[in-house]
Amino acid sequence: MKILKKKRFLLVLFILCIGILFYNHNWLGKLIYPIKYKDEIQEISSDYNINPLFIAAIIRVESNYKPDLISSKNAMGLMQIMPDTAKWITEVKRSSHLNMETLMDVRVNIDLGTWYLNALYVEFKPYLQDKPTKDQISLLSAAYNAGPGNVKRWLDKEIWDGKYNSVEQIPFGETRHYIARILYYYEKYEAIYKD
Repeated sequence: MKILKKKRFLLVLFILCIGILFYNHNWLGKLIYPIKYKDEIQEISSDYNINPLFIAAIIRVESNYKPDLISSKNAMGLMQIMPDTAKWITEVKRSSHLNMETLMDVRVNIDLGTWYLNALYVEFKPYLQDKPTKDQISLLSAAYNAGPGNVKRWLDKEIWDGKYNSVEQIPFGETRHYIARILYYYEKYEAIYKD
């Protein structure tokens, strides 16, 4: 009799747990796909009118939210910014407070990377107008990863049309994989954090 009551109790407890997970599935999603530095991402992305979930996806793919990460190619920080790119950005922005220590600062790194994405958006705006979000993210991610010069050449020579459905045309395997990963995390974040 006690065993039967214990089994019923465990069954009810199991059903209750499943019910809670289905009722609030975002709880589990946020546990599996957390976004660190939400306040900084939100604030800085609004300054440059870039979707914060796109910034979060780039950070996840580039550094997995490790602010002190330095790649084998010397890309630095959350958004894995190359020192030469950071120097160019600060010259264009007329910002003199950048050095190797500040490049590793979370806020500075997100600001520089987001500014750069906005600059890429402006540069590729003719290719992005009236395109679905997936195509826009694909093109901007390709430019962030492979460089705007390569992407412009692919578009001008019709190697790639800038659309998500044709990323297999991109000659760089790393860039094709990069776009797929960015979109994967962007879509996960959008489903979990849309509010």
